[in-house]
Amino acid sequence: MNKVKLLMAVLCFVVLSTEITWGQDEISVDVTADYFSKYIWRGQNLNDDGVFQPGVSIGWGNMTVGIWGSLELTDFSDHRHEFTEFDYSFDYSDDVPGMEGVGYSVGLIYYDFPNTKLFDTTEAYLGFGFDLPLSPSVTWYLDLDEAEGSYVNVGVGYSIEKICELGPDVPVAMETGASLGWGSGSYNKYYWGTDHAKLNDLALSASFPFEIGGWTITPSLNYVTLVSDGIRDTAAYDTSSDYFFVGVGASIGF
Repeated sequence: MNKVKLLMAVLCFVVLSTEITWGQDEISVDVTADYFSKYIWRGQNLNDDGVFQPGVSIGWGNMTVGIWGSLELTDFSDHRHEFTEFDYSFDYSDDVPGMEGVGYSVGLIYYDFPNTKLFDTTEAYLGFGFDLPLSPSVTWYLDLDEAEGSYVNVGVGYSIEKICELGPDVPVAMETGASLGWGSGSYNKYYWGTDHAKLNDLALSASFPFEIGGWTITPSLNYVTLVSDGIRDTAAYDTSSDYFFVGVGASIGF
């Protein structure tokens, strides 16, 4: 865990060395509750049946801490009505000094897997977002414990403010996204059983958020496919390599 302590020290230095008017910052709380018909994470089929995934995050200034969980709804992995994952996260986000239209995020995620035989692990990440057409972003995740490897995700997105109305005061938006993930040799060795750096997964999504009574409701359509034959051939999580699933989420902020 020495690497984790080092990363925490670096994050603390970044936060403390950045000018923040603490007295003017307000605490914000966001609550989410999502249902998905499958749980696909970075191309890995963690649950082929439905899951319920609640989360809560607290923001203060540029910092956000959160907890997120995944609850099994079926006997797919013999853990019906049990949580099989909790993610604890710390994030610090701001604009890159001297670079207009470029933002960054740095943080840590601790993955806890209760009721399973999986090993807990910790990732650090550094991401950049660009105020450009299609809102491109790139995020580098570094596993500090078990995999000791890297996963890089590149994404784009496009939003339409209103595509239809459910009622006179209930417009429905559309948000589309695409992302491509790459894993290093050590990352893929741990998660997939192949020790080669590969393009791992391609994810496509379309969601349709609308607001009712202060809640944002977001139905979604999702498609994930494994890109490289070396990853497809491992069948580490499933014999399938292409996944289509649906979801619906609810969120509210205070």
